[in-house]
Amino acid sequence: MNPVGRLWSGVARVTAPLWRLHLRRRVAKGKEIAARLHERRGEGAARPPGPLLWLHAASVGESLSLLPLLEALDARRPDLHFLVTTGTVTSAELLLRRLPDSLRPRVTHRFAPLDVPAWTARFLDGWRPDAGVFVESELWPNLLAAARRRGVPMALLNARLSARSARAWRWAPGLARRTLSTFHAVLAQTEEDAARLRELGAPAAEGAGNLKYAAAPLPCDTAELARLRRLLAGRPVLLGASTHPGEEALLALVQAELAGRLPGLLTILVPRHPERGAALARELPGAVRRSEGRDPGPATGLWIADTLGELGLFYRLAGAAVIGKSLLPPGGGQNPLEPARLGCPVILGPHMQNFAAIADRLAGAGGAVRLPDAAALADAAAAVLTDPQHASRLRHAAGRIAAEAAGLADRMAAVVMELLPPR
Repeated sequence: MNPVGRLWSGVARVTAPLWRLHLRRRVAKGKEIAARLHERRGEGAARPPGPLLWLHAASVGESLSLLPLLEALDARRPDLHFLVTTGTVTSAELLLRRLPDSLRPRVTHRFAPLDVPAWTARFLDGWRPDAGVFVESELWPNLLAAARRRGVPMALLNARLSARSARAWRWAPGLARRTLSTFHAVLAQTEEDAARLRELGAPAAEGAGNLKYAAAPLPCDTAELARLRRLLAGRPVLLGASTHPGEEALLALVQAELAGRLPGLLTILVPRHPERGAALARELPGAVRRSEGRDPGPATGLWIADTLGELGLFYRLAGAAVIGKSLLPPGGGQNPLEPARLGCPVILGPHMQNFAAIADRLAGAGGAVRLPDAAALADAAAAVLTDPQHASRLRHAAGRIAAEAAGLADRMAAVVMELLPPR
């Protein structure tokens, strides 16, 4: 192990008691489940018989992008069992909620062990996966080193490495090379990502495309959709999708500015973290909360949709969707392909760096409105909500982009199959 790797490993061992305390604090904030904290220490293995593929996805977007890959693998290996690890409670809930019924008996979820050597060793010794897949950009040196020592063949799929992260890894080039050498195959989202990964020590990395392009449309309750369409008939609807602190206040100002120009306008706010709903209701006078079972009345301008897993419903209701985490710095954005797949016109804020390639494709093809700054939001939203032809052009152009990578999940499944033992 190189010196930086030894340092990382040593610090993780020494600070393990502090990580236990950190986990308990996260429980108090609703970010961990008390009864499942042992999983963060690598405990609780229950390996099923037969071949087992381990897939790790850090958060919500990454875990949901696994769905088309899981279905493609299932079609090729119906005897295969899947262990899926994630790092957040929300990602676990949404993934399990959206799994196809045919896959549920063969998918086991665990929270990923923290990168403490004893905990990662316990995790891998308990589960003994035949192969492993990491998705996107979360690379844990101790966990990957433990997999390498046990001869677990690994792939890094849908890999993403920003220029900023690449600069950080360059401070530890030996650790970067050693960590990336764990992967037998590296498929990156873009050629730019692949180039940065090759420079850091993954010589075979290639740009393959974004697995999120291949995701199925977000689901919704069709009966509830029909009910809300009747309730909101004739009203223009603006959606703030997966908003972050500060963005709801901006959208409330847009609502107030446009209310006179667009009679009956309703702005739906879907906070990225639903637990913020109560605080938002106090901050925004006149807003009502869906989690309290309240529908918007005729005079309601702001509806806080502080529920989990209902974005598919609101994209289908809205005349335009403003992508959250894109209006204010530092931002980064959320996945704009989700509304695009559902025919909801997309408005992008100026801070979409986490989805830069997708945002550039959409805007360049005329499939999204891109704001120069947050101050331009009101006029942009009004233009989409009042011009049916403009909205139609956005929908059709975005739909073409969203449909481009339909075969990507199959290609990635073929790469994973090479890592697994024969049937």
